[in-house]
Amino acid sequence: MSISIRHLFARSVWLKIHLYLALSLGLLFALQGLTGSLSVYRQELDNLFNQQQIITPSQTSPLSLDKIIASVRQAHPDRHGVWTLELPRKPDQVITAWFEKPRETVDAFYAPLMVAVNPYTGEVIENRFWGQTLTTWLLDLHTQLRLEATGRNLVAVLAVLLILSVSSGLYLWWPRAGWRQAFKLRVNAGLSHLLIDLHRWLGFLSSVFLLLLAFTGFHLAYPPLIEALTASSGMGHGDEGPNVRSTAIPNDRPISLTEAVLVARGPFSQSEVRRVSTPLGDTGTYRINLRQRNEINQHHPITTVWVDRWSGQIRDVRNPSKFTAAQTFTVWLWPLHTGEAFGELGRLIWFLVGLMPLILYISGIYYWLQRKGLVRDRPVHFAENSQKIRQFSQQAAIHIWTLLRSLSLKLIELTRR
Repeated sequence: MSISIRHLFARSVWLKIHLYLALSLGLLFALQGLTGSLSVYRQELDNLFNQQQIITPSQTSPLSLDKIIASVRQAHPDRHGVWTLELPRKPDQVITAWFEKPRETVDAFYAPLMVAVNPYTGEVIENRFWGQTLTTWLLDLHTQLRLEATGRNLVAVLAVLLILSVSSGLYLWWPRAGWRQAFKLRVNAGLSHLLIDLHRWLGFLSSVFLLLLAFTGFHLAYPPLIEALTASSGMGHGDEGPNVRSTAIPNDRPISLTEAVLVARGPFSQSEVRRVSTPLGDTGTYRINLRQRNEINQHHPITTVWVDRWSGQIRDVRNPSKFTAAQTFTVWLWPLHTGEAFGELGRLIWFLVGLMPLILYISGIYYWLQRKGLVRDRPVHFAENSQKIRQFSQQAAIHIWTLLRSLSLKLIELTRR
């Protein structure tokens, strides 16, 4: 047994694991990272390529939600079912009306209709289907490799293997001959040596972030495990919560959408309204999605209130302030994975970290090919600037360490809320 354990922790074993994972799955790791980086700024990219989605703010107040939903239904009179209005976070953004199962894409894994509406005029600006725009296509590629349910399972497996790859890289990087050796940067020893030193540097500096992204990515791709462990069924990203039904007798005076929002905000007067869903049938209820000030979920907050359309009474409430620590951990997976939990700085760092698997793949493969004699090494003429490069590298490491420390403090602050 002692021999096998010693063999398990042999450097040669972990070197083979690291190498074989890179050769077989390195491109997929790079693809996941690149599509993840682009998806961090999905809204900004969508606005860049679809300028009609940016509107001119009006001096007048936005129309009521009842007028907005009436405009949507007038444009789509044959679509009977639940409509969800996603409210804009900025004055120049549109309201997006979501219809989950349109007949055009009813057999697709996930392809709802997205209707862009001007909040000031009620004009329907554009009708699009998920997966048929650049940014949603990229997000599908990131979350399920465009392979639907099978793809999501593959992404979960990739996340586990990425954790193994990063862990093996850290094991190989760990200095055996002093820390100075671990942070060396040979700028005049040829391109292959420079690239492998950068590979070690960047791998070490990004390892914590990559491990966090892989861990959260696994549980987002395969939520049943974490939901079972934390007793948080229906609380994962994208879940709508329980199917709350109306218990009142239908009458000729159902409350309006605007009135339902007022009722829902009663217990959460300081909250922001993010999404409003219409009832389905006579027993359906309004589902109002709110964001409280202490929620780290920026785009998909968890606070939800179900309001009976006939009586105007609150039927159910989901308040994250009353979650257990385990349930809170579950609903934090999405904002931690996207970086939004740390604000704009977090999003920028997550964007840069998403590029790391591609950079690490290219630098590692080049070094391996050069060692195999398949490519020739090239000289790097940095002699006259080597001192400046070393100083720059040291300063960059200090800045990255400062960013890592600030993010850690931010995470500690969030856990104490």
